[in-house]
Amino acid sequence: MYKVVIIDDEPIIVEGLSRSIQWKNWQCEVVGTASSGEEGMELIDTVNPDILFSDICMPGMDGLTMIAAIKSQHPNMEITILTGFRDFDYAQRAIRLGVTRFLLKPSKTDELMEAVEKMTNNLAASHIYPDSRPVIADTPELTVKGENFPADQEDVIEDSPAGSFIVNNALQYMEENYMNKLKLSDVAEKCFVSQWHLSKLLNRYKEQSFSDILNNIRVEKAKAMLQNPTLRIGDVAEHVGFMDMAHFSRVFKKQVGVSANEYRNTVITTEKKN
Repeated sequence: MYKVVIIDDEPIIVEGLSRSIQWKNWQCEVVGTASSGEEGMELIDTVNPDILFSDICMPGMDGLTMIAAIKSQHPNMEITILTGFRDFDYAQRAIRLGVTRFLLKPSKTDELMEAVEKMTNNLAASHIYPDSRPVIADTPELTVKGENFPADQEDVIEDSPAGSFIVNNALQYMEENYMNKLKLSDVAEKCFVSQWHLSKLLNRYKEQSFSDILNNIRVEKAKAMLQNPTLRIGDVAEHVGFMDMAHFSRVFKKQVGVSANEYRNTVITTEKKN
């Protein structure tokens, strides 16, 4: 049977969807429901459904970010959105991210059945059939910059609107929080994806690791601050997120080619003269 998950913060919607559709007619089975986006993401990671029915406007989670996270990590999953959010541009963006159907509440039964038929047809066209999914055994892990990731998931990232959406969100969050003690896990959590997945997306789209991207942001901010002669280099380093002055010095020289002090005394002076 195709596995179906339903996510909605309105219990009556979840109950109605679970009971009103004859799921077995499409070889489907509802294997789980959730009442929030975060709970739903955990459920999806646990049961790996083929089909998802979900609200897109739930407290605590941006709907488009949730869709991007799901489609990026589960590209073959078929998604139908149910929402009272009547915004054509929003619907278009959701569809570009890979949503199969965007239905307004209250949805008619024939619309729901058409969505189920479309999604199961898409799965079959992709050669994904009920009970045909391979059983994934426990796999060894590999370590990337101190993070453990499943070894069998290496090199599976492909370009997609969802992946690009997640990377842009991650970069924006890093730009806004570079001065804090920022870890890959912090950014991944904000994007609703695993650390492994975000790491691979950044390498795929930016051809840089998380730490390299963050260091680049911090160094660019430091270069701007160094133009203020009243600021000590140690204060600049701390302000842009480096707790260790020696680490800041190494990173700055590697990125810029000269030390922070040389940059302030030579490069900036030369630029001002020109």
